[in-house]
Parts: sequence; structure tokens; C-alpha cells
Amino acid sequence: MCPTFRTDERSRPVAGARRQSAALDTQGEAEDALLAVRAAEGDEDAFAVLVQRHAAALIRLATRLLGTRAEAEDAVQEAFISAWRRLPEFQGRSSFATWTYRIVTNRCLNVLRSRKLEAPLEAAGDVPAPEHAASPARITEGRDAVRELREALDQLSAEQRTCWVLRELDGQSYEFIADAVGISQEAVRARVFRARRCLTQALGAWR
Repeated sequence: MCPTFRTDERSRPVAGARRQSAALDTQGEAEDALLAVRAAEGDEDAFAVLVQRHAAALIRLATRLLGTRAEAEDAVQEAFISAWRRLPEFQGRSSFATWTYRIVTNRCLNVLRSRKLEAPLEAAGDVPAPEHAASPARITEGRDAVRELREALDQLSAEQRTCWVLRELDGQSYEFIADAVGISQEAVRARVFRARRCLTQALGAWR
């Protein structure tokens, strides 16, 4: 016998919104898969739709990883070129979004590994503004804290930085990150843990 559950009337709109959101996500993934099939057959218009759908999120990710909008746009453009060429390899085992996330992530990792990062992550936009932002002293303190955060982020390895950004700034699951980066969930957890520990130690004065 199936168990029965009491449903609170107040929870129904939220539950309904969640179901609707999940349905839209599923529908979007299905549409992406069909567009990818058409693009693999040479339909450039179909691929243009995919680019339009996913470019903003990918550029946001790349900007956080590489530190500058210009570098992010270059990385995403190269990633889409790579995706276009590799479309025959895309067989729908994961969503098109996850597949392109992986390509962009790997591209950014290569860039990070090839040089010492000069421009830190643009995490300032994700740092909540202090409650007393109108106070000059608070503003100075906030700017100093952001600077310390950026310097601390610069000390992370490329892999730690990538996993931390995907987890803490993008809010992705460990499963999603593992799929995007191409490592195990245990390895993702280890990198996120080490990144958090390094940042906590570096920013101890601001706690």
C-alpha cells in the first residue's frame, strides 16, 4: 500500500511552482537535444539558437574563473567553436548545458594552468554589501575585505578555484560539478573543502 501524505494548503503554490520549473527544465533539455541533433546535421540556425540560450550563463562562469569579461568571451567563443566541431560526439548522455559547461570549464582550466592569474575572480559582485554601506569607514572596510578575498582566491589552484566557483557562486551540485570538470564527486568535495579552508584561513581577520 502506498503511504499517504498530508499536504498543507499553503505549500501547494510552492510545490506547483517547483513542478512547473522542473517541467520547463525537462522541456528545455529535450528541445536542446533536438536542436543539437539538427546542428550535428549541419543546421547552423539550430546551433545559433543553442548559443543564444546558453551563452550568458557560460560567459558568467568564465568571467568568474578568468577574471575579465574579454577573456571570458574569448574562452566561450572558442568553446562554442569546439562544441560545433564535436557535435557528432554529443549523444545526449548528459544535457547540452552540462556538456557545454564541461567544455568551457576545461577551456578555462587550460588558461588558468598556462599562466599565473593576474586578474582575480570577480567575486566582489557576489559579496553581500555591508548593512552600513553609507558609512565611509564601512565602505573602506568592505573594499579591504574584498581585496583580501581576491588575493586569497589567487592562491587557490586552478582546480580548487574551478570547483569552488561552480559550487559557491553557481550553486551547482557535486554531481553536476563532477560531470562538468570530469572528476569524481569525492575529488570535487575534496577540492571545495580545501578551497574553503584556504579562504577561511586567509580571511580570518574578517570573520
